[in-house]
Amino acid sequence: MPLPDNGAAWPPPQWAAYYAEIRTNDAWYTGDARRLSRLYGHHPRPAERRRLWGRKSAEHRVGRRDHRLHVPLPGDIASTSADLLFADMPRITVEDTATQARLDVLLDEGRAQQVLLGAAEQAAALSGVFLRVTWDRELADRPLMTVMQPDASVPEFRFGMLRAVNFWRELPGSTEATVWRHIERHEPGRILHALYEGTADNIGRAVPLAEHPDTASLADSLGEDGVSIATGIRDLTAAYVPNMLPNRLHRGSDLGRSDYAAPLYDLFDALDETWTSWMRDIRLARARLIVPDGYLRDEGPGNGASFDDEREVWQALKMPPNDGATITLAQFEIRVEEHRATTEALTRQAAQSAGYSPQSFGLDGEGQAVTATEVDSRDQRSMVTRKKKTGYWRHELAAMTHVQLQLDAVQFGRRITPERPRVEFGDGVAESEQATATTLDLLARAGAVSTSTKVKILHPEWDDTAVQGEVVAILRETGAADAPDPGDTYPLAA
Repeated sequence: MPLPDNGAAWPPPQWAAYYAEIRTNDAWYTGDARRLSRLYGHHPRPAERRRLWGRKSAEHRVGRRDHRLHVPLPGDIASTSADLLFADMPRITVEDTATQARLDVLLDEGRAQQVLLGAAEQAAALSGVFLRVTWDRELADRPLMTVMQPDASVPEFRFGMLRAVNFWRELPGSTEATVWRHIERHEPGRILHALYEGTADNIGRAVPLAEHPDTASLADSLGEDGVSIATGIRDLTAAYVPNMLPNRLHRGSDLGRSDYAAPLYDLFDALDETWTSWMRDIRLARARLIVPDGYLRDEGPGNGASFDDEREVWQALKMPPNDGATITLAQFEIRVEEHRATTEALTRQAAQSAGYSPQSFGLDGEGQAVTATEVDSRDQRSMVTRKKKTGYWRHELAAMTHVQLQLDAVQFGRRITPERPRVEFGDGVAESEQATATTLDLLARAGAVSTSTKVKILHPEWDDTAVQGEVVAILRETGAADAPDPGDTYPLAA
């Protein structure tokens, strides 16, 4: 769709079901008890209102503390997905040396790893995210890569490729009667901006950007048509990264699916129910003393009576010696193992259904360091899911970094040769130094590796010059024949 027509329903009705699914995923992802209570307490289906978070407990009605507890497993799943992808920053490289140097600056100053970690976590929970490249000369003298939310976006796909997208946001100053919305539309070669004054369910009418302080500064940047800014490049300045495909609820759609879309809501609810029951056992099992009336001390008219459980000496009580008036200890059993087993079983099933190994969530492991080979066997499901997700991220990340380089040259006058970068993700788990040394020792004994290759394996982050210097130093120290002079050129093994 182009910019919305005046008076159009908003959000677009055709996106209502998708946005509703994101709201459900977002409530579990945030783990906010009030948001979960609103979601299920007012759900249109009675069965959903009977979930743990849809019930109205007696304590809640009288204003006492709500004892329902939430286990943040949904947030842990999303965080684990992001860690597997971007805990180690992927290598993003180009052929041209000057362009590579500038790309490194853009990634470093733009805090690319932090941006991608946040984007990947939200994508895992909400089904996908958009990467957007724009610029603000008052803020920075370089293009900016930012993350846009899927429930505030209206994308247009053609043959599975993003052709245009409308990003929208409600601006400060909106009220129940009047809602200000800023629409930012990305098309190949240009970015359009529009400001609408409407209501909660209607886009209203388009008004000049200068009528709201948050969009007033954009008015001076618009072209002759009064709505668009030319980017100076042909590529689209936005990209959609699906968390995983296909979307099982919307077959044929180009939209991704959440890690929770197994669906896992029943498991999340059961886990919270189990944890709440466990804590209830602990509350009920607190030791209580049941004492006869004669053991209570009268505190005076209107003040009731009390029992001092620290008192060591009691005055004689006027009661028969065998009338059963004794202090009774009441303490119930805490079903620890039953709750623990249920909790682990639910966590294990939720992790597996989301595409991860229980090992990734602290199950089936003792916390010891593991090698990459051990991870492949014990954490194989997580590694397979990671490899699938890197495929979605690799292409879109390369496209957006290419856009950054192009805008840097066109909008900021950098003398570089923009080219599409190559994005390479690592193995996901680093070998320990002992495991690496053992591998190199075995390869050396077999005569299957050169000195330069061993140095590269040990220090993959080094460039050829550093590797060459280390090779020369090793050959000299070991007394190898015909060791080259450090100033000479040493041919590196391919």
